[in-house]
Amino acid sequence: MTGIITDIQRFSLHDGDGIRTTVFLKGCNMRCRWCHNPETLKAVPEEAYYPAKCVHCGHCADGCPAGARVTIGREMTSEEVLGEVLRDEDYYTASGGGLTVSGGEPFVQGSFLISLLALAKDKGLDTAVETNLSCPWETIEKALPFLDRVYFDIKLMDEKKHEEWTGISNKTVLGNAARLMSSGVSGTARTPLIPGVTDGEDNIRAIASFLNGLRPGAEYELLNYNMLAKSKYAPIGLDYSLPDLRPLKADRLERLRAAAGEQGVRCSVRKG
Repeated sequence: MTGIITDIQRFSLHDGDGIRTTVFLKGCNMRCRWCHNPETLKAVPEEAYYPAKCVHCGHCADGCPAGARVTIGREMTSEEVLGEVLRDEDYYTASGGGLTVSGGEPFVQGSFLISLLALAKDKGLDTAVETNLSCPWETIEKALPFLDRVYFDIKLMDEKKHEEWTGISNKTVLGNAARLMSSGVSGTARTPLIPGVTDGEDNIRAIASFLNGLRPGAEYELLNYNMLAKSKYAPIGLDYSLPDLRPLKADRLERLRAAAGEQGVRCSVRKG
């Protein structure tokens, strides 16, 4: 089984327990206007251009020696990816880490994802996936036997705002969240805190209340806005529509954490 891989990031510390290798799959069915990984949106390889690196050597057709022009996305088999992941197997054993598959939206490449997870579990690896839960439940359900944890986004509870900012309704997301939380698989909900969009206290309270209704004491993470996203757009020919946003300050983060905690969830904050 082959898939399109954007990156394989070793020694990840924020994508699950312990030391992990995070595999980024290409392709996403949402178009969040703040997307942190725009290079993963298209499901096919694409070219990126970094003019600051260009040395004008005239060999672009043969491959840029300075890295000014690069292809984002490469085809790999699930066995090849697992081989890369297993390079750090000793670190997983020592730290309680393992494999996390991210994106993009991993379930866009559902068959490849399931193949990779099955191989990883066969090797005894701890496995996790980061998903927006907007894909058909039938695809997600097939992956659950090979997953130890699912990290899933709930960005906005208001359906119209969700569609305005992500391009699609949140009905599938919320329905799949309910199914996931009753499946027995460990699940952690996340909300990226986008200033003026997702960071309203009413939104955070509504999400937290929804989660606690599905599983009392549910785990909920608030992810502070990360400014690194905007630098990724121009190289692939895109404009970043929210250039003036800044991360939330500590006191604001604490108010949002407290607002969520009032609804009964176990809420934590990642400051970026």
